[in-house]
Amino acid sequence: MSTPVASGHAASAPTHAVKAWWQALPFAAVFLLFFLIPLALIAMVSLWNFNEYELIPAVTLRNYLSLFEGCSQLTDNGDFCVTISTYISTLKFCLLVWGITLLIGFSVAYFLAFHVRSSTMQTVLFVLCTVPFWTSNVIRMISWVPLLGRNGLVNQGLMGIGLVNEPLDWLLFSDFSVVLAFVHLYTMFMIVPIFNSMMRIDRSLLEAANDAGASGWQTLWNVIVPLSRTGILIGSIFVITIVMGDFVTIGVMGGQQIASIGKIIQVQTSYLQFPLAAANAMILLAVVLMIIWGLTRLVDIRKEL
Repeated sequence: MSTPVASGHAASAPTHAVKAWWQALPFAAVFLLFFLIPLALIAMVSLWNFNEYELIPAVTLRNYLSLFEGCSQLTDNGDFCVTISTYISTLKFCLLVWGITLLIGFSVAYFLAFHVRSSTMQTVLFVLCTVPFWTSNVIRMISWVPLLGRNGLVNQGLMGIGLVNEPLDWLLFSDFSVVLAFVHLYTMFMIVPIFNSMMRIDRSLLEAANDAGASGWQTLWNVIVPLSRTGILIGSIFVITIVMGDFVTIGVMGGQQIASIGKIIQVQTSYLQFPLAAANAMILLAVVLMIIWGLTRLVDIRKEL
């Protein structure tokens, strides 16, 4: 009697497999059309030659070599070549923004998850965190200009209370304003995944740590942080990938005076140097993928989710 049942299961297995493939087909088509094909075109154009008038579809490594021209040795001023210096500058912003957004995002998520008892209030406060996303990023950046400018509200207030005698020039169009804008724009990308991870923590574990005599800081470091590492990793990937490729924020808040990889690609594209821009984009992609690979070595997302 068991043989017909087994054969029935064996006959139904291919049907389920076919259905699974059909379900995945639309997503695979979108992934192919909007990611793999454009990426392949960028990689192809990065190997083309070009002049002032046209693109020449001939395979060459000229674009990659020109990006790292002179990078084998330091300049007379002891500086690196333009490409390496720009990557160092971009990574500096990336590290600063990542650290600040992680601190703020973890604190806000911790408050919402463990100190706000009412689920209704949690929802209300969480929605309030998303309110800035209801407006354009450019508008949110420009709103800092009347606050941080030489005649802005911050400088006027500092001079009014006697803390400074003249306006502070480093508040706007500087590294400070760029980092401030990045933190303002992208902290939410850190809050959401960390909050989601914290809401999945079994509260009995916290009670067990408290019963075992652990202090608040010990519980935070030994229980909450390890169990929130998936959210921390996902938020870190979001922030790092966005900052590495951003050029609008650095352009606006840096007064077009601060270089970044995204800004260089944008400038090369505006001058119709598409093969150079494509080569820069491929190198940027490789650097970002290496950073993500390094982060995923710390946490296996597939096992944690």
